[in-house]
Amino acid sequence: MGPERAAKDFLDRYPNAERFRVTLYGSLAYTGKGHLTDEIILSTFAPKPCEVVFNYEKEDLPHPNTLDIEGFCGEEQVGKLTYLSVGGGSIQVLGEPEKGSGDVYPFKNFGEILAYAKEHNCTLDQVVYDFEDEHIKDFLLEVWRTMRSAIHRGLTAEGVLPGKLQVLRKAKTLFETVDREETPPQMEKRHLCAFAFATSEENASGGTIVTAPTCGASGVLPAVLCYMSRMHGYSDSRIVAALAVAGLIGVTVKQNASVSGAEAGCQAEVGTATSMAAAAVCRLFNAPADEIEYAAEIALEHQLGLTCDPVCGYVQIPCIERNAVAALRALTSAELAKVLHGTRKISFDLIVHTMYETGKDLNARYRETSEGGLAKYYKVS
Repeated sequence: MGPERAAKDFLDRYPNAERFRVTLYGSLAYTGKGHLTDEIILSTFAPKPCEVVFNYEKEDLPHPNTLDIEGFCGEEQVGKLTYLSVGGGSIQVLGEPEKGSGDVYPFKNFGEILAYAKEHNCTLDQVVYDFEDEHIKDFLLEVWRTMRSAIHRGLTAEGVLPGKLQVLRKAKTLFETVDREETPPQMEKRHLCAFAFATSEENASGGTIVTAPTCGASGVLPAVLCYMSRMHGYSDSRIVAALAVAGLIGVTVKQNASVSGAEAGCQAEVGTATSMAAAAVCRLFNAPADEIEYAAEIALEHQLGLTCDPVCGYVQIPCIERNAVAALRALTSAELAKVLHGTRKISFDLIVHTMYETGKDLNARYRETSEGGLAKYYKVS
């Protein structure tokens, strides 16, 4: 999504350019084929001609997901911009002020969010409503409906996912399998996993999903919310409140660390998604703010060091299964926080800082370059 938005932004700035050249660097180059980055760039600039260049050599990059876009009229270059794809579809133009949640919220970290909620005696979702656009609830309802739609499509679809890995869709099988020895709670947890598979498989096949906070981690939060809705019959308004709180968690990570697997490994993507989902569960249970914080902290703390090693660059192996496991972990984190929140020692801000430092220390092979881990050792026959 980031490269597509970059291409659209460049077209808006240079509508009279006759042809284009896009150079992908770093992780965008290494995983560009698997992520279909070149295809979306070409289709965005079509019918005007565009050349996509994969540069694997350049190392001194402002961000692991960097791309240059050039526009030409004849042989004359009429424009050139460097874009950074910083995660979750967000882009930044190098040399221009970054646009982000800091334009909406006056808070530097989650501690300040908690202080505001305490001072105003309000819930964390009310913090969102106090600062966001007046239509934020309508938007979050649209997000919820989009999540449910993705799950429904994923649960009914069959066949093989696009790409040379030839991965079978498994969500429908997980949801419909009948095991007579299985207890109702076990069946519901399997359905939770099916919901995560459904959304992740829709993402892998080009279906419409919600970045939460990224495409690669898009299965966790929808699965948990759908599971909770089925189990407890929550109204849409309760789900919207939970989404608002989950969004605060995601904003905190994005503003103080990263949600980009190319920058900080999968702990930044699935780890953040797990924190968002755990916080959402606590909000559905009307938990106090410190319990919500503890659940989010537990979820992220125990995914520190999680690497990003997509096989052949596709968001399929190990990404799809990882979303399902993370959905289960989100529930466990919320359950632990409910009982133990009065004993915690680590703040969410501290674990976010730790995650970012850990991500920076990870070898580049484990930061979405498909050069290490499973991506290195699993061979496609």
